[in-house]
Amino acid sequence: MKKIIYIGNQLSQNGRTVTTIDSLSQLLRQEGFNVFTASKKNNKFLRLFDMLFHVINYRKQADYVLIDTYSTFNFYFAYFVSQLCRLLKLKYIPILHGGDLPNRLKQSPKLTKAIFKNALVNVAPSKYTQASFERFGFSNITCIPNSIKLKNYAFKKRTFDNIRLLWVRSFSKIYNPLLAIDVLHALKNKNMDAELCMAGPDSDGSLLEAKKYAYQLGLEVTFTGKLSKPEWIKLSEDYNIFINTTNIDNMPVSVIEAMALGLPVVSTNVGGLPFLIEQDKTGFLVEPHSVVSFVESIEGIIDSPSKTHKIMAEARDYVENLDWEVVKKQWINVLK
Repeated sequence: MKKIIYIGNQLSQNGRTVTTIDSLSQLLRQEGFNVFTASKKNNKFLRLFDMLFHVINYRKQADYVLIDTYSTFNFYFAYFVSQLCRLLKLKYIPILHGGDLPNRLKQSPKLTKAIFKNALVNVAPSKYTQASFERFGFSNITCIPNSIKLKNYAFKKRTFDNIRLLWVRSFSKIYNPLLAIDVLHALKNKNMDAELCMAGPDSDGSLLEAKKYAYQLGLEVTFTGKLSKPEWIKLSEDYNIFINTTNIDNMPVSVIEAMALGLPVVSTNVGGLPFLIEQDKTGFLVEPHSVVSFVESIEGIIDSPSKTHKIMAEARDYVENLDWEVVKKQWINVLK
C-alpha cells in the first residue's frame, strides 16, 4: 500500500470552503492509498509549522508528498514544504491550483524554480496552467483535471420563464462577488424578472461588503453562507443560470458541478475558464468586470431556450470526462 503525505489548507471545519485536500485525500483512500493530511490549523504560522511537522514525522513512511500549491500567501507554504522534502530526499508533487501561478513564475523565478524544477512531477488541473509552465521551461508537468463523482449530480433540464441566478464561491475579492450584484441590478433596471442567490463562506470580509452593497442598491439577494455539497446541489434545483464573476481562476470545481447539473454557465473569460468552457458550445464566456456582457449573455439564454438546452447537454457530455472514475486512472498512474 502506497503511503502519501498530503499538505494543504484543510480549513473546512473552520467555516471555509472544502478544498482539494479534503476531497482528493478521501478519494485516494478509497482507492487503497494510506494518506496523512495537514493542516487544519487556522493560524497561518501554526499551519505552516504543522505542515512541516507532518512531513518530518511521517518521512520514513511516505512514498510521496502531495502539496496543494496556490499563487498568493499560501505559495510560501509550498515553498517551505518542498524545500524540506528536498532536504529529506522525499519525492514531492505540487498540485498547481492557483489561477495566478503563471504570474508567480514571473515575479518569483528563483523560488518557483526551487519548487517546481525539483519536483517529481507537477500536476496541473488545467491545460491553461500546463501550457503556462511549459512556456517557462518546465517539462516535468502533467495535466490531471479536477474531478467530481458524476453520479452525485443529477442533470436537470431548466425552464427560463424568469431569471434565477446562482453564484457559488468563497466570498473573496479575487472572485469579484459585487459584480454578481451589479448584474442583478442591471437586469432589474431593464424590468426583467430576476433574482440572485449567493452561496459560500466569507474569506476576506467580502461577504459583509456584498450584503451592504445589495442593501445600498435596494436589492433583495439571498445569502446562504457556507453550504455542504449536498445542500448546494439541492439548492441548485431552484435556479436556472449559474454565474461565475471571478477575476482570477484555474479550473473551478463549482463550474464543473454546475455544468453537470444542467445549469447554463456564464463565466468571465479568465485563466483556465476558456480551457473548460467552449463559447456557445458548453457555456458562455464574457469579459471580466463587464456587467453589459453578463446581461447580454443572460438575455440570450432566456430568448433561446432550445439553443441553451443543447448547450447544457453538450456541457454534461463534456464533464463526463471529469468523472472520478475516469480521472483516477491518471492519479494511479502518477502514484504507482
